[in-house]
Amino acid sequence: MPAQSRWSRLWQPFWAVPAAICASAVLLGLTLPPIEERIATQLPYVFQGGPDGARSVLGTIASAMISVTGLVFSITMVVLQLASSQFTPRVLGSFLSSRITQATLGVFTASFVFALTVLRYVQGSNANQERFVPQVSVTLAFVLVLASVGCFLAFIHHITTSIQVGQVISRVGDATVQVVNRVYPAPPQSDAPRRGATWSPQPDTPRVVVPMADRHGSVTHIDAAALLEIADRLGVVITVDVQAGQFVTSGQPIARVWGCAELPEKDGAQIRRHIWLSGERQLRQEVGFGLRQLVDIAERALSPGINDPTTALQVVDEIHRILRELVARDMPSPYVTDPDGTVRVVHQVQAISGLIELGVREIAHYGADSLRVRPRLREMLRDLQECALPQYASTLDRLLTELGADDSPDSTATPHPDSEE
Repeated sequence: MPAQSRWSRLWQPFWAVPAAICASAVLLGLTLPPIEERIATQLPYVFQGGPDGARSVLGTIASAMISVTGLVFSITMVVLQLASSQFTPRVLGSFLSSRITQATLGVFTASFVFALTVLRYVQGSNANQERFVPQVSVTLAFVLVLASVGCFLAFIHHITTSIQVGQVISRVGDATVQVVNRVYPAPPQSDAPRRGATWSPQPDTPRVVVPMADRHGSVTHIDAAALLEIADRLGVVITVDVQAGQFVTSGQPIARVWGCAELPEKDGAQIRRHIWLSGERQLRQEVGFGLRQLVDIAERALSPGINDPTTALQVVDEIHRILRELVARDMPSPYVTDPDGTVRVVHQVQAISGLIELGVREIAHYGADSLRVRPRLREMLRDLQECALPQYASTLDRLLTELGADDSPDSTATPHPDSEE
């Protein structure tokens, strides 16, 4: 999977889009009125009022927009609190990454700062002063208000739909399937065995351990292509000791360099730079994080305080969709080779058998007293058995055995979604 560019990482924080829109509004508010003053031409179809009227319009826009911005921000905070308490705190990233919310806050704030910036250029309040009204700028401030109304309607629609439990579950499932398609290879087209390069260290091979420096966090991305370039240049093999989603603390070994007795500090720093850490887990290379979000939603729904098994069944159906994609795929080779076919990097992705267990075991435990959850899990596992590759059969059989015998008289019948079985 290719690494993120600096440009794409720049736009990831929640404040990036609003800040860019506000900066553009300030720049436009500082440059447009002086240009109008040089032209000094009365234009049709724009603001035709005098200085007092312009000040009134701009002042009203500024005061109104800052009030509405506070309202939107308050609504956003309430939605985040609701999502955190009703679903799981781990789904907050999808709400904060919404471009609709970011653009709405940006346009509202931009309208406020643009109106204040243009207000500085309005001149003349009596006959003795030189009069200047930036007609186009005042009109543009009014256009920004209209854009703010459109953004507000889109924001309300987005908020009312995004907090629906079905939308939350489906959104997490869609993002997880995208990661599955990026990280794991497509289903094999034939039954012919696939062979590739392998590597194992020799007992007398010198090695250097690369520890994490003064940072800590969850591994979000391992840039195997960049590590391959480093290993090829040094003529060594780099084995990565961590996986996406794993928490790494300061001083913990994250990689080993085989084939050299001493590693320059700059090369060690480069290796650390291409194993990315973050304070929050991310759906970049970690399918398990998507499943973790869904499992957390199901566990909270099955808790005695909420007691909502229907939501848990929706989660099981979404997990079924994800696991059906996974069990039909091979584990990618951990060996990354250079153009000559020599293994230079070794790193493992999350095991598919472990992901299957993650999607089943905890929900089965917390749904042991539910009349619908365990039968739905058994139904899911039986379907997975029919489409899974042979290497996952033992995991599916073991999980099906752990779930026990069917509680329903007819184990082959497919229950109605709302039946109590």
